[in-house]
Amino acid sequence: MANTYGVTGFPGYLATELLKELFRQGYPVDHIYLIHEASMKEKAAAQLKKMDDWIDSEKVTLVQGDITEPQLGIAPKTFVEMQKTVTHFWHLAALYDLAVSLPASWRVNVHGTRKVNEALGSFSNLKRYLYFSTAYVSGKREGTIKEQELGHQEGFKNHYEYTKYEAEVLVEQRKADLPVTIIRPGIVVGHSKTGETAKFDGPYSILNALHQFASLPVLPYIGAGTAKVNLVPQDYVIQASIYLTHHDKGIGQTYHLTDPSPYQARDIYNMFADYLLTKTPRGTVPIAVARQALQVSSVRKWLGIQKQALDYFLCESEYDASNATLDLKGAGIYCPDFADYYPVLIDYYEAHRHERDKHVSIL
Repeated sequence: MANTYGVTGFPGYLATELLKELFRQGYPVDHIYLIHEASMKEKAAAQLKKMDDWIDSEKVTLVQGDITEPQLGIAPKTFVEMQKTVTHFWHLAALYDLAVSLPASWRVNVHGTRKVNEALGSFSNLKRYLYFSTAYVSGKREGTIKEQELGHQEGFKNHYEYTKYEAEVLVEQRKADLPVTIIRPGIVVGHSKTGETAKFDGPYSILNALHQFASLPVLPYIGAGTAKVNLVPQDYVIQASIYLTHHDKGIGQTYHLTDPSPYQARDIYNMFADYLLTKTPRGTVPIAVARQALQVSSVRKWLGIQKQALDYFLCESEYDASNATLDLKGAGIYCPDFADYYPVLIDYYEAHRHERDKHVSIL
């Protein structure tokens, strides 16, 4: 039986790649509704046209909407069609920027998710609602964090984490009446085979800094670097999400799509420095000094680092992914070892880094 899909967050990178992979894997598709903001109309059309070789465009409809509005701001006729036909819904739309203001982040991430929840409550044939959260709803929690855990009082490193946490609380509350699956990816990097990505943030900021440090006589470490940094390639997240969308075992579950064996920040820094510059770091710049330097906007621009990103290389959190590992095992889907694919990430970065200012995070 063919499925009908609804997707928010198009033409964002993950929404685009999910669409490609869905067709590549040959899932029976009756129709797909791609919901985009009015401001993204031209970009959405252009992105869809570029995908002609990957998808059956006759089965895809671009839908202008606004997830913060009732019925997602979708034209009444189209919304009624979706109410009757959509079987699987992927909610990816969010403000991902770590530096975004609280009002803007709350409007999209929390209020928008509330409106998605309300809309899906009226979908008569819905088989699955896959919500894209983040492992970092754990905020400032440290130690081992399990998939079934959510509530805590430890606080958050930024408004993105806080609003994604509040949004997940809303989705969690709907598990009783909607066929919900929640996924919590780690820090998503490029494709493990090609390195392809749409944005150079997160760990790529290390590469930005290394380029600026290249001429220094000594390449320093930044802090102790003992915290484990959970990086996952986008192809793992996409394949796992599609699989969990279509199997009943995922209903009512929350999954960490994280690396079960992550590396410490210092190890990642060493890998990057060796591959990019053939240098071994020596000496250490104290974290307090690095934080102070990143308070200066010209320094952040020179290094290509958001000051908020530093926190992700310091927080001593580990994400237990036992449920995800178990439920994905039968499909042969697993998170590859970062040491096996980081060179292709750097190769792609080197080939495209001068375009980085053109990339927009729409995850």
